[in-house]
Amino acid sequence: MKLFIVSLKNHIWIAAFLLLGIVQITAQDLYPKNEKIDVQDYIFNLTLNDDTDQIKGEAIIHVLFKEKEDSFELDLVGKSGIYGMEVTGVFESDKTAHYTFENNRITINPSTNDKGLKTFKVLYEGIPQRGLVIDKTKYGRRSFFGDNWPNLARHWLPSVDHPYDKASIQFGITAPEDYDVVATGEKIEESNLGNGLKLTVYKEPAPVAMKVVTIGVTKFATRLLDVVHNIPVTAWVYPENRLEGFSDYKVASKVLAYFIDNIGPYSFAKLANMQAKTQWGGLENAGTIAYFEDSVTGMNTVEDLIAHEIAHQWFGNSATENNWNHVWLSEGFATYFSILYMEHVYGDEKRKDALALDRKQVIDYYQQNPSPIVDLTIKDPMRVLSINSYQKGGWVLNMLRHKLGDNLFWKGIQDYYKTYQNANVLTVDFQKSMEKTSGENLESFFQQWLFTKGHPEIKWEWVYGNGQVKINLEQVQDHHTFHFPIEIGIVQDDEIKIVQVEVDEQSEVFEINVDTKPDTIVLDPDYWLLFEEK
Repeated sequence: MKLFIVSLKNHIWIAAFLLLGIVQITAQDLYPKNEKIDVQDYIFNLTLNDDTDQIKGEAIIHVLFKEKEDSFELDLVGKSGIYGMEVTGVFESDKTAHYTFENNRITINPSTNDKGLKTFKVLYEGIPQRGLVIDKTKYGRRSFFGDNWPNLARHWLPSVDHPYDKASIQFGITAPEDYDVVATGEKIEESNLGNGLKLTVYKEPAPVAMKVVTIGVTKFATRLLDVVHNIPVTAWVYPENRLEGFSDYKVASKVLAYFIDNIGPYSFAKLANMQAKTQWGGLENAGTIAYFEDSVTGMNTVEDLIAHEIAHQWFGNSATENNWNHVWLSEGFATYFSILYMEHVYGDEKRKDALALDRKQVIDYYQQNPSPIVDLTIKDPMRVLSINSYQKGGWVLNMLRHKLGDNLFWKGIQDYYKTYQNANVLTVDFQKSMEKTSGENLESFFQQWLFTKGHPEIKWEWVYGNGQVKINLEQVQDHHTFHFPIEIGIVQDDEIKIVQVEVDEQSEVFEINVDTKPDTIVLDPDYWLLFEEK
């Protein structure tokens, strides 16, 4: 979950950035991708200190050249004023490499343009303005937290700072010995170096995007909460919040078990839940999730937020969008799978309550931002976060579930994840998995709900006569006629009979036989259709 959080009846929602424009299928994000190279892994050795915010870094990068290539680039924000990084050396293996560093890009020219695996090392230092948050916790203790989403890793880590090129990662953190250190991956070393310094090393074998790698360095209280399918589940909270944090974060083990059982294997070395200094309500760093400082209260009020961030471990972290414009594959999935978890624990009314709130937000958002979920006109990754990518994306999955039925829906989700675990995806890849599993052609469904702006705006009325209910239904939106099934609830003596009809035209009449005149008629009583009642 990104952006600022607001509590509505103990449910965590987002106040998202606004999104403008209409879909243009030919547009792409502006990041200069180099498909000829593939970063295999990063080793980041960082030195942190208490005297200044200056960091020193060594990045060892193994790059596979799939084709002959004369140069490749890494993102790193250069020094401007007091902030930014200075590069003090670049090496290929042990020899000085030819490189340039300008416009926040390190361009490296390998000694040969041959294909194959090559090793580079970048030495650098400086004060990061963003990405690595160096600040005091709410209790006044110095802290360092990685906060990379969407493309802020470049402020402190030389890297391909775009989710299309994922790599395994290792952090070696040298810091004053009184700090506790957690980071992406499994802890493989903790050594006292003398002179008041300690080295802590974490390694994550699974490939991850730079947007979801992190470190947390401060004074922590930590506890092993559970081991789920051989995955250690831990809590890392400020010592002052020890008991509340251990209590609130303990639900993570139940969430993890639910998603493993229903989606597929977990990809990462651990699941750490970290109280942190983050700009977001929660940030789904791979295996090391950051939650806002006040998330720990001892009253278990963030269960749905925890479910959202853990769902990201499958959707966004493991099966990762290849372009920012398809971020609904991350945020829409996390939104809906949080709802699925809450439905599993608390029943279907919880699902309906959540979707009712989401539907209202989608309708209100559209009034000011008439745009599709997958809007390929957007170039700034910060602007892909919106009610569209979160709540509307979640609603699309809800409708797809209803269309296919629970059995096929879950089989399709499992096939999608199995196919694209630790890989990159676009919306068409998800569509293909769901079509393969269901045997249905879903082209029109995906086009109208993901690539077409808006939703059905329905004006309707009903009359009864001669043992029939006649329903006049009209779509009054002016840009597109939607095709969809809708359930009609016929209420009589506190009982409800549900009839489903298919809507294919701008204006239609449906006749339903009934025994007596209904007390009332309700459209979509079980919340399976995203629409606006006019």
